[in-house]
Amino acid sequence: MSLNIFRVLGDFSHLASIFILLHKIQQLKSCSGISFKSQVLYMLVYITRYLDLPWTSSPYNFIFKILFICSELYIIYLMARAYKPTNDPNLDTFHVEFLLGFAALLALLFPYKYTILEVFWAFSIWLESVAILPQLFMLQRTGEAEAITAHYIAALGMYRALYIPNWIYRYFSEPTHKVDTIAVTAGILQTILYSDFFWIYYTKVMRGEKFKLPV
Repeated sequence: MSLNIFRVLGDFSHLASIFILLHKIQQLKSCSGISFKSQVLYMLVYITRYLDLPWTSSPYNFIFKILFICSELYIIYLMARAYKPTNDPNLDTFHVEFLLGFAALLALLFPYKYTILEVFWAFSIWLESVAILPQLFMLQRTGEAEAITAHYIAALGMYRALYIPNWIYRYFSEPTHKVDTIAVTAGILQTILYSDFFWIYYTKVMRGEKFKLPV
């Protein structure tokens, strides 16, 4: 995948979301308000997408893949061990098996090629598009979120939103004019899922108010 300003901004927004989350957990010594299920799904996304890690020739891609995998492993460790008492499973109740089934079905039905790498790559793209749902569901159950948690979700959503102009730029700038239908469709779906959150984030958090869902 070629680099352009939208791709780079998207990647750094993704990385920023992880650093915001780590800062929140370590500063407050708590993982309250964070969905452990979403974090496990993201870890699964990275594992299945980066099976080609040993053959990655681009230093940029290699570094980011390592950063995403290692940071997510550390987040899961903090939530599962170091700050486990602050994690309330009674709020994190989304049935992720439906998301896994959704991603697996589409990956098996519509891969670009029926190879292990391509099927797992497609699975990771579809799973990432819905991996935020346990977190959004948790927000819906609590009705509110700390500002730093809202910043984390916003940065994570902005990462994928920035990939939309990236795909448009690539379509017009690359001679093949090829459209990555799986990534584009999943990216649009993911951005739509964030739409309500972004509106409340803009009208509340960006104006210095607490993130709180309307009654």
